[in-house]
Amino acid sequence: MTPEPDADTAAKIEPRYVSTVQVAKAMGVSVSTVKRWVDDGILPAHRTIGGHRKLLMSDVIRLVREGNLPQADLSQLVPVPTQIDLSDPTAIRNQLFNALQHADAELVRSLIQGGYHHGYPLEVMADQVIGPAMHRIGHDWETGKIQVFQEHRATQTVLAALYELRLQLRTKVTENRPVAIGGAPEHDHSILPSLLAKLVLIDNGWDAINLGPHTPMSAFEAALRTCKPRLVWLSASHLIDQERFLKEYADFYRVTVDLGVSVAIGGSALTNEIRCRMPCTTFGDGLSHLAAFARMLHRSPPLPRRGRPPDESDQ
Repeated sequence: MTPEPDADTAAKIEPRYVSTVQVAKAMGVSVSTVKRWVDDGILPAHRTIGGHRKLLMSDVIRLVREGNLPQADLSQLVPVPTQIDLSDPTAIRNQLFNALQHADAELVRSLIQGGYHHGYPLEVMADQVIGPAMHRIGHDWETGKIQVFQEHRATQTVLAALYELRLQLRTKVTENRPVAIGGAPEHDHSILPSLLAKLVLIDNGWDAINLGPHTPMSAFEAALRTCKPRLVWLSASHLIDQERFLKEYADFYRVTVDLGVSVAIGGSALTNEIRCRMPCTTFGDGLSHLAAFARMLHRSPPLPRRGRPPDESDQ
């Protein structure tokens, strides 16, 4: 089983903090409302040496995603170059493809994180922005327009941006937060699809464990028994021995049925012929399907509504 390649790099990225004033402006509420959320334990805060409240971006994102805040615009909390167009996923996708072509890592980071904080859910970013842009990069490599190192460089650039975004998605762990495990089958060395699946599930309130690429079915079964998930996802982009894969999958699926675990499958390698031979709980042509299924299995309880007390000066 192959671990996520640059988890150590991601761990070195410092958590991002924002002030109560910044959060209030981005959420369309008063500063004293943000303080009230802090005092009521809805929004965790950290105190600086000078006594100022600082909030983790990951906690702010959780509040916006789970709460009733129609005026929220988290893009205000993320510096985005003025020349970036976040008006729709198509515009972001085209800019991302150009940035990957020119190996502009900072622009790739700004587009991926800016699009998410602008309000596009991760499944939309995956299906309509990142996936299509990387498909075009892969097509350019297959047709000889770019070299393999350029395709690999583009993949690593997107991965780096996603690993940084992952730190902002870590939600507050609760007792009823369901577990999901997943990855790519043996001999499939694709990293990006399973990482995106993990981030989509985290964004929808799950504790998602990505087993990574090239994972044997025996490892999936061991994780199934150890982690006791409610959901398993399998993303297959490449299959070497289809008959062996189908036999091992059938044995694995029987175990999931015995344990009452839902199974979501997807990936470009699962043609109609193969899918017809794979029993599952749900199949998805994209991560929007996985997100919808995950929300059906588990919906986070809504945050309580809070009134807006008069503004007070920030501390």
